[in-house]
Amino acid sequence: MYIIEFKGLTKYFGGLAALEEVSFRIKDNTIFSVIGPNGAGKTTLFNCLTGLTKPSRGEIFFKGENIVGLPPWKISKAGIARTFQNIRLFKDMTVLDNVLVGHHNCYSQNIISSLFKPKSFKKQEEDLRQKAYEYLELVGLHEEYQRLAGELPYGLQRRLEIARALATGASVILLDEPTAGMNPQETEEMMEIMKRLKEIGKTVVLIEHDMKVVMGISEWIVVLDHGVKISEGPPEVVKTDPLVIEAYLGKETHA
Repeated sequence: MYIIEFKGLTKYFGGLAALEEVSFRIKDNTIFSVIGPNGAGKTTLFNCLTGLTKPSRGEIFFKGENIVGLPPWKISKAGIARTFQNIRLFKDMTVLDNVLVGHHNCYSQNIISSLFKPKSFKKQEEDLRQKAYEYLELVGLHEEYQRLAGELPYGLQRRLEIARALATGASVILLDEPTAGMNPQETEEMMEIMKRLKEIGKTVVLIEHDMKVVMGISEWIVVLDHGVKISEGPPEVVKTDPLVIEAYLGKETHA
């Protein structure tokens, strides 16, 4: 089953095409990578998918529904969450509270129940708190739940962003450069977290420059260059594609 489909996705900024007639599909419950040199259109693709940018033309289907034109909050509520290349945490809030913020999509109570807090409200609140602990445990932060987010080392802040994305209830998690700035051990640990996301039924879509990560974890890869899709396939096919080698990977990585 394909959970996301791009059909002829095109985005112009002035006269410049950031994306041009990009089409591909993403299977449910896979680890999928979008790669390409700087300026290839990768982040623009994510921005179109999450409603931050409206395509100039083309369609994006999520679970069979065209989501082009929907505001970001509706797309998030539908089941797509993301992290950003630049960390965007509430640094003066605790680790646990940062995750609880992500639960806003899951509350079924109204303003009256939030004021008077009936038993049903308290039960839902406790259930969501328990889920938050579970997400923190999945990313290895359950012992840090009382710390302020801003006190965490860089690598752990990256993990916290993933836990918060999970808290939205999303079935698709978009990761923008999840291992950027990490040392080799942190990178390995992040790869394990992405595998865990797949194990619990999530679809993981990442933009990543580290080719060891991409080739080591991806089930399918799409390659963009100057806004155009130049290749796609499993890692063993993409890494031997002459167009990809020329545009991005280089002879050293190919060898």
